[in-house]
This record gives sequence, C-alpha cells and structure tokens, in this order.
Amino acid sequence: MIKPESIQIIKTTLPVLQQHGEDLTRLFYQRMFENNPEVKPYFNQAHQQVGSQQRALASAICAYAQHIDNPQALAGAVELIAQKHASLGIKAEHYPIVGANLLASIRELLGDAATEDIIEAWGEAYMALADIFINREKAIYEHHEEQYGWQGFKPFVVVKREFNSDNISSFYLQPQDGEKLPPHKPGQYITVRVPAAEGRHTMRNYSLSNEPGSATYRISVKRELPSPADSPAGVVSNFLHEHIQQGDLIEIAPPCGDFTLKTPENDTTAQVFIAGGVGITPLLSMLHDALDKADGKRRIILIQAAINGDVHAFEDEIARLADKHINMQWHVRYSEPTAADHAANRYDSEGLLDANLVETLIGEQDADYYLCGPKAMLKHTYQLLQQHQTPASSIHYELFGPADQLHG
Repeated sequence: MIKPESIQIIKTTLPVLQQHGEDLTRLFYQRMFENNPEVKPYFNQAHQQVGSQQRALASAICAYAQHIDNPQALAGAVELIAQKHASLGIKAEHYPIVGANLLASIRELLGDAATEDIIEAWGEAYMALADIFINREKAIYEHHEEQYGWQGFKPFVVVKREFNSDNISSFYLQPQDGEKLPPHKPGQYITVRVPAAEGRHTMRNYSLSNEPGSATYRISVKRELPSPADSPAGVVSNFLHEHIQQGDLIEIAPPCGDFTLKTPENDTTAQVFIAGGVGITPLLSMLHDALDKADGKRRIILIQAAINGDVHAFEDEIARLADKHINMQWHVRYSEPTAADHAANRYDSEGLLDANLVETLIGEQDADYYLCGPKAMLKHTYQLLQQHQTPASSIHYELFGPADQLHG
C-alpha cells in the first residue's frame, strides 16, 4: 500500500513527467544498458533506435502516475505487459535493476528539484507496481508449467518450412523431446530465441498462425528489411529467413498474450477479423477457431488488406476455409494492385479501408472486431469503427511492437 503522502507527491510530479517523459525514458535506457548490459537482450534494439520503446514507456509511466490511487484502472495494460514479460523470461530479480536505474534517471532529470521526498515516493510507487507484476508473472509461469509442461526456453525442431508470400515464410515446429503440444489460445504468440553477438541471445515474439490443437506450432515470419525511416533490418526475422531450414533446431518459450479470441456460448454476435499485411497471423488462428465453434450459426467476416498479390499471404488456405464454411465472408482489398493481380482477379476492391466497406460488409449487425496490422492502419480502422458506432468494448487489437493505444 502506497502512503497517502507519497500518492500526493506522485500526482504533483505528474505534469513534469507529462512534459519530459521521453527525456526521462531516454536517460533511463541509456543508464541501464551502460550499468546493466546483461538486460539488453530483453529489449528490441530496433524499437530503441526509432524511439518507439521510449515513447511507450513514457506513456506507461504517466498513466501509472495518473492512476496511482486506482491501479485497477490499468488492469488491462498490466496484463498485456505481464504477458510480454513472461514471454521473455523476466524474473523478480530484474525489477531492482530497473528500479535503481529509473530512480537515478528521475533524480538526474529533476536536478535540484529532486528532493529526497520525491525520490522516496517514486521508489515506493515503483515497488508497489513491481510487486503487481512479479505476482502476476509468477502465476503465468506456473500456468505454463501446468498447461504446457515447461517454463523458459525449450528446443523445437523445424519439421517444415514453406513460403506464403514474397516476404513471409512459415516454420512448423515440434518439441525435440517428442511431447504432445497442448492447444494454445487463438491469438497468442510464442518467443523465439536465437544466438546473437558476444555469446548472448536475442528474442522476438511471433504469433501462432495455426489452428489450436494442431500437432505443430506454426509461426509465419515477415522478413523485416531496413525502412526509409531509418528502422534497421529485423535481426531475428532475417536470421530465420536466411539460416533456418527443415531439420534445424530453434528455442521457443510457451504461448503468451492477452489478445485472444473470446467466443461466448449461445451468442450469435458476428465476429469480424480485419488484417493488414502480416497482421493476418494471429487472426488466421482465430479464424480457424471461430469457424470450428460457430457451427454455421455465427456470421464470420474476414477483411484482409495487403499492398498487392505479391505480399498477400495464406490466400489458398483462407480460400479453402471460405469454400467449406457458408457462414464465412472473405473480402480482399489491395492498396496498390499490380496488372497481374487485376488480370487474375485476385482481389475484391482497391484502396485503403473506408467507411463504405465497413457499412457494406457489416451493416447494422452487432459484431466483435479483432484487428491486427500496421499501427497507422489500425488507428484508421479504429476511427472507422467508432464512426460506425461500435462500442470500444467490442474492438480488440494487437500491435506488433511496444504497447500503445489507438485512441485517447
């Protein structure tokens, strides 16, 4: 329990954090990586380079300060972060490292204004939050052991590799020890760990794209090339594309994630999946599960957006599902179709997602929406759904990268 006087101090310092939050988080990461380089593998350095991790942490710190007297208001954000921490193997012993570097960074940022009362209040607030995460992550690890039979990283064999588009390849994985895989929740991801420089490892999360209950896990990985915005090439995605073939071993951690399909029994509310690019991966797992459970009684809609046919993944697999299930509607929209796409009639409409498409496909029917894709597309789609009078509680989304909001 945080003392009332500490809560008041935290609230008093909130305007400074809101104004200088990113300055604080840049100081924090720089200090921590210098003082404690052993924690560096837990962080995506590409996100560090473009600043998205710093912005996300600044937003999280400000949100915590704003709700310091009502942490339950942040329960959703806490669960998302706890799942991410557990996927990477964050343990209780890491929290004092973060706390020491964070408090030192606050002291440096505030300078002479950093009184002992302020530092003590933030130290108290940090430990209260750390306890919440430590307890929740402990429960997740225990669930991993009970549900999947292992914690941490375990070797898996690549039993198959296939190309899904010009930039996406799928890797089918089975445990090296031959143990059966319990079903994952549709929408969850696993963590892949690969060798890195200086004898260390680097880790990335990849959504499971296969139907829950399959004999293998399937991850479908987009090869991340350098972008014009100075975002570097993806270290793990390029390693997988260039070096991993059938028969190779990779290490993975158990499924995690809170972006999962929710299908209440005896409910005929439509389920709408809106995917952009490689965002199809968790939604494809959801689509399989939704169709299995709907038994033809629930309307299932997939809107799949891609640049063109060259990067349109899982076309054949989804077509088979659409042919098999009369309650499924599949709409493909290309933003920049090629002449070959037009000649082959590979898509249904052209351009970005718009209000007319939402109105035409869904109309006035109640629906739950699951979105995954690039952030700009998700922000745009979220706004379209708001204009469509969709309740926020009916919109669920996953961002690949640091946690962020599409609204507010």
